[in-house]
Amino acid sequence: MPSSWRGSVLLMPPPADRTPFSLSVTAVAADIDELGHVNNTVYLRWVQDVATAHWQAVARPEDIDRYVWVVSRHEIDYLRATLPGETVTLTTWVGTPKGARFDRHVEISDGTGKPKVRALTIWALIDRATGRAIRVPADVAAPFLR
Repeated sequence: MPSSWRGSVLLMPPPADRTPFSLSVTAVAADIDELGHVNNTVYLRWVQDVATAHWQAVARPEDIDRYVWVVSRHEIDYLRATLPGETVTLTTWVGTPKGARFDRHVEISDGTGKPKVRALTIWALIDRATGRAIRVPADVAAPFLR
């Protein structure tokens, strides 16, 4: 196991050639579980929400129309609780495409920058017309590799 691994999620800061994408969310009553903090399934939803927002914000319109991403794997480390009314920052960046797959890193942090959640997800690119996974074309990946 690489020395940069702790638990199950690789602690990889965004490389210099990747521009992180961020958005903020505030935990609402529906996000809170019986333990009084954000439920783990909500973190998973936030991971997907920031990934989707990144795609929508950066991808070319013709790529958004032609392709859809699906998750093939999530690894999540839950580090600190998020409480009701707390605002957190969701930050994501991509790894290097490998065939039809693209690794995506997500960090959810509090107002001081302390991480609450770290996730590594693997997404597969699907051609909407055929419903099949396809190799990530260089021109689709390019806007995310800056």
